[in-house]
Amino acid sequence: MDVDFMGTYTPRLDDKGRLAIPARFREDFGSGLVMTRGPEGCVYLFPTAQFRAVSAAMAQVPSSAAAVRARIRIFRSSATPPEAPDRQGRVTVPVALRGYAEVARDAYLIGNGNRLELWNPQRWEDYLAAHADDYANYSPGDEEVVIPGL
Repeated sequence: MDVDFMGTYTPRLDDKGRLAIPARFREDFGSGLVMTRGPEGCVYLFPTAQFRAVSAAMAQVPSSAAAVRARIRIFRSSATPPEAPDRQGRVTVPVALRGYAEVARDAYLIGNGNRLELWNPQRWEDYLAAHADDYANYSPGDEEVVIPGL
């Protein structure tokens, strides 16, 4: 499955914790999506096939480092069973993931390549401010790749 999520959206969760997936992405999640904790306090939303691909890539990473084991454990243990959006394109964000991301009603939904990311609005604004210099001054070779696909 080849997806390329991009853009920033400002959906609101309803009283039942349901999130409306932007119409342009609903087809990408037609066979379901998996939600899990992302780093920096966001929630990752993967199409089911993408989640499986990332999970398979994780299985190939040597797990001799404690940080790698921790990341894989948290990523997989917080994952939801695949869920297809309802007829209105909504999915329920579990209470535990809403709490982790500190998302109650207002949210940012960020397209980031193979996934969408659900962010608390203030946390997202803080993240952008904290990383403005990193973005402006990036040089190839600066990145540290620990786990493929993330």
